[in-house]
Amino acid sequence: MTTPALPRSAAHASHVLDRCRALVRPALREAVGRLHPWVGEMAGYSFGWCEVGGAPVAGSGGKGVRQALAVLGAEAAGAPGRAGVPAAVAVELVHAFSLLHDDIMDGDPVRRSRPAVWKAYGTGPAVLAGDALFALAVQTLAAAPGGPGAVGLLSAALGDLVRGQADDLLFAERPWTGPRRVRPDEYRAMAEGKTGALLGCAAALGAELGGAPSATVTALDRMGRRLGTAFQIVDDVLGLWGDPTVTGKPVHGDLRARKKTLPVLLALDSPSPPARHLAALLEADGDAAEVAELVDAAGGRTAALGEARRNVDAVEAALASAALEESDAAGLRSLLHFLVDRDL
Repeated sequence: MTTPALPRSAAHASHVLDRCRALVRPALREAVGRLHPWVGEMAGYSFGWCEVGGAPVAGSGGKGVRQALAVLGAEAAGAPGRAGVPAAVAVELVHAFSLLHDDIMDGDPVRRSRPAVWKAYGTGPAVLAGDALFALAVQTLAAAPGGPGAVGLLSAALGDLVRGQADDLLFAERPWTGPRRVRPDEYRAMAEGKTGALLGCAAALGAELGGAPSATVTALDRMGRRLGTAFQIVDDVLGLWGDPTVTGKPVHGDLRARKKTLPVLLALDSPSPPARHLAALLEADGDAAEVAELVDAAGGRTAALGEARRNVDAVEAALASAALEESDAAGLRSLLHFLVDRDL
């Protein structure tokens, strides 16, 4: 059977990701190889490199969007892509650390269609592995030429990531309706911190190590943050209506965990009859499939995707303000559409 050709933007993004992964992979594996063997095995499992027990498997370690942003950030500064490799390794390690801890906090048993690290190895070992990945990320970046200054960028992003994660957890304890309900503006700040901060940091770190002027570093950070917000919104939509065989996570898992995702919040703000029924069903912890149908009927899916598109426009504006060469902007733009247009 002939494989259908990818659309041009998707094909370009795939090429960009493959090129950046090939550049970063040896350094990432070398860094993980410095960990304690047991911790390194858990890290390898989280990247998809091995099974429990260490048997190797053929795996790419995920899409590698953050590491690609770091490499492209360095190239946007006029430096070779390899100048951004330490930044790419650092953000990939931080991302893996955040996923290990995120799965534990959310109680998600599955990651990338197989048991999450905490289910495969236990909660305590998974926490330890996450801590080790975080420490390794800081060590890797600090050892790079120009790295000590870049550690400040990473530290600021991590602070935002923790605040976003904290808000996400606290939102689950708040009611769906009434004066204490989560407002869409609160969600937006949470999403920028939880998801956007590290994407922005990846591009900014690559540019910093590549010697870019501060205005370019700031513009790329802003671009990544808005990209992350758009990505998180799309992730919310896929969590309600996506195919679990594609997403690798159970459908309606966010609803069962009472996570305050944007489609639901926007649907609740609608004056329509389905929104009133939705509010009552949510407060009663009603059937998740029925909730998803009501969110759609109240306009939550359409409104959320519209907001994702507005964030895409903000990404384009940030790219324009960075005054990049067209070839550099094209690589970053292809990742934007790859992340936002997925499976919708």
